[in-house]
Amino acid sequence: MLQPEKPATKSSKIRFNLSGWGPLLGLILLCILATLLNPAFISLDNVFNVLTRTAFTGIIAVGMTFVIISGGIDLSVGSMAALIAGVMILVMNALEPRLGGGTFTVLVGMLLAVGLGAIFGVLHGLIITKGQIEPFIVTLGTLGIFRSFLTYLSQGGAITLQQDLSDRYSPVYYGAFLGVPIPIWVFLAVALIGGLVLNRTRFGRYVQAIGSNEQVARYAAIRVDRIKILTYVILGICVALATILYVPRLGSATPSTGLLWELETIAAVIIGGTSLRGGSGRITGTVVGAILLSTIGNVLNLTSIISVYLNAAVQGIVIIIVAFLQRGRR
Repeated sequence: MLQPEKPATKSSKIRFNLSGWGPLLGLILLCILATLLNPAFISLDNVFNVLTRTAFTGIIAVGMTFVIISGGIDLSVGSMAALIAGVMILVMNALEPRLGGGTFTVLVGMLLAVGLGAIFGVLHGLIITKGQIEPFIVTLGTLGIFRSFLTYLSQGGAITLQQDLSDRYSPVYYGAFLGVPIPIWVFLAVALIGGLVLNRTRFGRYVQAIGSNEQVARYAAIRVDRIKILTYVILGICVALATILYVPRLGSATPSTGLLWELETIAAVIIGGTSLRGGSGRITGTVVGAILLSTIGNVLNLTSIISVYLNAAVQGIVIIIVAFLQRGRR
């Protein structure tokens, strides 16, 4: 006999509200505190600076949201970005004598970056699904592989974009549209598309179903392996887009490029309310989480409350605290 559904208790409602609004409230409180400590924080230039720096890891975090909701994880995104950046620069430099240092050469480099990101995503997905190896192990391995190849290609130094190509490419990072830096527009577009795909499409529903209960999803005739592979492809393309925006910032790739991006992106996702166990999550929460982390770093720079060198430590502490609060949550 079916039992009547029990009404939600007051405490469960409070937990739900905190889960939904906690990151945004935390960001608002942090911004208020930062403004009180240093009024320069609220200046338009600084706000654009925070959002522009957020764009790199924020775009990757959107892709990471799909992977984590499906029950996976990817520890290699920073190293993947470094390798894509290095190969992208090498190819553009090689094409420059034949094609010139114009827009076409830059576009070829961008397309190559997106292609590499998609290929790396497919490889991750295939090894994880067909090889039946835990995502943690697979991506931990490729973390070392990607960065080692970049270090080999650069001989431990820097792979630098030629000056004429750098001049042509630089507006992608330093340019603006309607007064707003281009990386912010790209971040916004990726987040909007990601939100629509996750919440308004069959694919998004399948991703959440697989993360909630993979076996039940298989019984429901969902092509689980295919969906999982596609989540890693989405993440790979997001890594490529972030790399495309990052390369003109410095015009080079080094063994330290993208270092700790995996920490920042995973932190942004879980701070935003996505369950580490999979099955549920929000792109809007991920966006807020990414901005929150960048704001923490910016506040450390402006106020000197603690050393900026401890920024990664702060992020690590935040991850542990959020994971602790998520115990038992699906």
